[in-house]
Amino acid sequence: MKKNLVLLGSFAFICSGSAQTKDSIPQKVQAIVADKFPAARVLNLSYEYNGGYKYSSNAKGGVITQGKVESFYQAGGSLNVNFLNRRSWTLGTNLGYQYSSFNIQESDFSMWPQKMRTQDFHYHYESLNFSYFSKLFGKMVIYSASFMTDGSDRGIERMRGILTGTWVLKATRDVQMTIGLLGFIDPGAIIPVVPTFTYKQQYHNGWMIDVLLPKGAYVRKTMLRNGRLSLGADLSTTTFYLNDFLGSDKIYTFSQMEINSGLTYEHNLGRSFIATLKSGMKTIPRSRIFEKSERQNNYVWEASADPSFYLNAGLSFNPFAKKRR
Repeated sequence: MKKNLVLLGSFAFICSGSAQTKDSIPQKVQAIVADKFPAARVLNLSYEYNGGYKYSSNAKGGVITQGKVESFYQAGGSLNVNFLNRRSWTLGTNLGYQYSSFNIQESDFSMWPQKMRTQDFHYHYESLNFSYFSKLFGKMVIYSASFMTDGSDRGIERMRGILTGTWVLKATRDVQMTIGLLGFIDPGAIIPVVPTFTYKQQYHNGWMIDVLLPKGAYVRKTMLRNGRLSLGADLSTTTFYLNDFLGSDKIYTFSQMEINSGLTYEHNLGRSFIATLKSGMKTIPRSRIFEKSERQNNYVWEASADPSFYLNAGLSFNPFAKKRR
């Protein structure tokens, strides 16, 4: 999903500067989103084009099939809002939609429903997010819990949860560092618990190191007064649901892991708008199809693909953003 709970929970404290201030937690959260390039943004719109790539696929117990995706398009948006803010906790929601379109050239079309060359998919997700702020050994700890649903144009297909705990190790003007754990309440999760680590260091000449593991890592440089250029890579997924797959009446999940590496340029347009342009190479280590109630390891179809070129354009709106100077 485009919003990371660990990211938001951690930055809710560390980006505000110091644990010794008397500001309430909601005020600190607002200080983060008031940044010129905030990590969490209220409204996001994006469009992505992916060039063609070849892939190898096989059904469990079947033969390997060679194919090609001639083009792959995605468009979507998300809304992130905290509607209750208290001194030690916040409650909010995250809503999102993604449209995906594949143009496939494959020798065995039976692997796709209705044997169509062009496939369009609709995916939506919703979550209710609760964060609680406390202290452990004198350092801030953020506990988060999320209840999430997602589905297709036919309705909600699945419900699951996420639990996080993030411990702030250092929070100064120039350096912020956290460690934590991310737990999935989801039968489809390959790994139920994942360690997390964030590190952000700012330099006076406009350079910045920004690490958020396992999500990604970037080296950033402010430029053109209201712009920022970043070099690095991040991990994302494409997910949607399949009906009538292999002639079955069951609902299947398509899950594709993606590593997007390259350059990102962001520009603060003023009036709370930020434009983003990303481009580089997309690597797809694995794509799998499995029953929606099963683990990914129990897949019925798997594919690996060659790297491909991608171009992503986005526009975000953040009413708390700093005004241009």
